[in-house]
Amino acid sequence: MQFTMTHYNFNVADVVKSIHFYEEAFGLKEVRRITNPKFVIVFMGDGVSNFRLELTQQFDHPQKYELGENETHLGFVSDDFDVAHQKHKAMGIIVYENPKMGIYFVEDPDGYWLEIVPIRK
Repeated sequence: MQFTMTHYNFNVADVVKSIHFYEEAFGLKEVRRITNPKFVIVFMGDGVSNFRLELTQQFDHPQKYELGENETHLGFVSDDFDVAHQKHKAMGIIVYENPKMGIYFVEDPDGYWLEIVPIRK
């Protein structure tokens, strides 16, 4: 038996704002949408892998989501780490850098952290 990872969910306060963020910061595109009166789910893809970021907005949840100590994160590999870093710095979304490890983290509109790493050879 084998399992394949397909998606990771972030509950968001404003799906339109989140879509814009992920398009601008990472080039992700909407690949699927599920809408009903209580929620909307938007799956974002990178156009390369089958992995999807699932953004869920629940219409009856007006308060900000509690992320605890925010010790979880989603990781991205960049094929041009320096250009990615410059772009994210210009966007003002970098929240932590570790030059010794060669990584940095950005924060999305809902407070989720995203790790950016270079391609390692």
